[in-house]
Amino acid sequence: MGLLDVLTQVGAVVVALHLVALVVVVGPKQLWTLRCGLRTKLRTIGPSLGVLVTVLLANGVVRNVGVELSWIIGLNITGGIHAVEGRFVAHLQSLATPPLTAYFGFVYVFGYVFLLTFPLVAYLVLADTRPLHTLVVAYVVNYGLGLVCYVVFVSYGPRNFMPELVSSLLYNSWPQSQLLTSQVNVNTNVFPSLHTSLSATVGLLAYRYRERFPRWLPLAAVLSISIAVSTMYLGIHWLTDVVAGVALAVLSVAVAMRVTNDADRARSRTEDSIGGRERWRRND
Repeated sequence: MGLLDVLTQVGAVVVALHLVALVVVVGPKQLWTLRCGLRTKLRTIGPSLGVLVTVLLANGVVRNVGVELSWIIGLNITGGIHAVEGRFVAHLQSLATPPLTAYFGFVYVFGYVFLLTFPLVAYLVLADTRPLHTLVVAYVVNYGLGLVCYVVFVSYGPRNFMPELVSSLLYNSWPQSQLLTSQVNVNTNVFPSLHTSLSATVGLLAYRYRERFPRWLPLAAVLSISIAVSTMYLGIHWLTDVVAGVALAVLSVAVAMRVTNDADRARSRTEDSIGGRERWRRND
């Protein structure tokens, strides 16, 4: 099985999850409104989407050259992390069973992609663009600060630092998954855990906008927590990485809400100014 086969498999599963979630979480009635004002919504969040695409492209560049740059200017914090938390991840893996490994492997790959992409579709249904705009900006902050941390800090995950105690459970149970993970990350980029930060971001925004899609909150919460645990259970991240990921998520959501609130106020002032000029012309 090659990379294309793995991508096809992941894509098929994620699409299936989307279809089920759209019916259960969003509902058929709201889905009919998706096309209403779609062009206006995309125009509103277009600049933020452009920045997100730029950051994702930069992520690819940094992944190729960032490792060498990290060794020049970065700090190797692996030993310090191990000194703080010791064998926590090894103890967590001591609870491993085949069903648990299958579950956490599934949520780490399939659940993660679904969790990050579904709210982009669900929030697009809403007439109010703030949830979608906030989500996109939060993703930008996550990836942007994550890239900076990956250059500044060199850190190996527990499976690489102490392989005699921590196993690569994901690769042992599904070897082909390494074809996918190797395309999006390198083994020195573990602090903070972007899997955790992005998942927690979705969970926080699911809570913030829970009145829009009440059924999305419990699903997002379970997936967010499961993904954070899976990064340690599978031996990929330290507990320190996960804690830092949660902190990054909180910061990203706070920044995103500030940015979108400022953008809404600026847009309202512009609309009021245009409306005022139109009324003046009609009365002139």
